[in-house]
Amino acid sequence: MSTLSQDALGRLAAVIESRKPAAGGNPDASYVARLLHKGPDAFLKKIGEEATEVVMAAKDIDAGRGDAEHLKGKFVGEVADLWFHSLVALAHYGAGPQDVIAELLRREGTSGIEEKALRKAVAREGDGRG
Repeated sequence: MSTLSQDALGRLAAVIESRKPAAGGNPDASYVARLLHKGPDAFLKKIGEEATEVVMAAKDIDAGRGDAEHLKGKFVGEVADLWFHSLVALAHYGAGPQDVIAELLRREGTSGIEEKALRKAVAREGDGRG
């Protein structure tokens, strides 16, 4: 990820942090402050809605339902909405984009199949079934 991308995510994360109730975020003046004020149910619901909209936009591309560039733009916009609401959730839970980037870097060079198998093995050990 380019430094520019990381900077943009970092700036957005800083704005979200500044909208937290503890930082004086005003739910009457800020969408982020309103989501955070309402609590996890509000922003988690938005994440679910946005994830569904990402899937629907991708399906429209696959089905060729319209102009390809318009469909791509809609898809990218829906992914941006999903990322945005995910950043709100990360902030609420005391994490940020740097934590996600660090996790992706940790996984770099590891097969997705191997990663999934490792997570399942760790979960089984935690359940006492390992």
